[in-house]
Amino acid sequence: MARLLVVHHTPSPAVHAMVERVLAGARDPAVGDVEVVARAALEATVPDVLAADGYLLGTPANLGYMSGALKHFFDTVYYPCIESTRRRPYGLFVHGSGDCDGAVRAVERIVTGLGWRRVAAPLCVSGPPSTADLEACWELGATVAAGLDLGGR
Repeated sequence: MARLLVVHHTPSPAVHAMVERVLAGARDPAVGDVEVVARAALEATVPDVLAADGYLLGTPANLGYMSGALKHFFDTVYYPCIESTRRRPYGLFVHGSGDCDGAVRAVERIVTGLGWRRVAAPLCVSGPPSTADLEACWELGATVAAGLDLGGR
């Protein structure tokens, strides 16, 4: 069974709604045999990362950057996981009250260093998530979960 690790920082109702839809998409039975493990960014550990076949990352855009909690996650897991997790798939969702580009760039720099491969375009939502935004969150979760490749382990 493939394992998807969803690492998120959900301080606002908007980001919470987004992560709930991402999880719903990833856990849809039609996706296949995937165990979905959700961890708050400040609680995710090196063993969580090493045990996963792919990753979904969620963050608010704070002053043009990812949340401090997601950055802390990366600081914690980067060196212990850099060799063992190369080529694993990931997806990203970001919520901001304006521009999300800086947060996306920051995450992409780090995952490039880790050698993870993006399997879906980053999802950026500004302002309150619309019905279409939440549907896109569901699609992102389902897409990343369905695309897990156990051969990369």
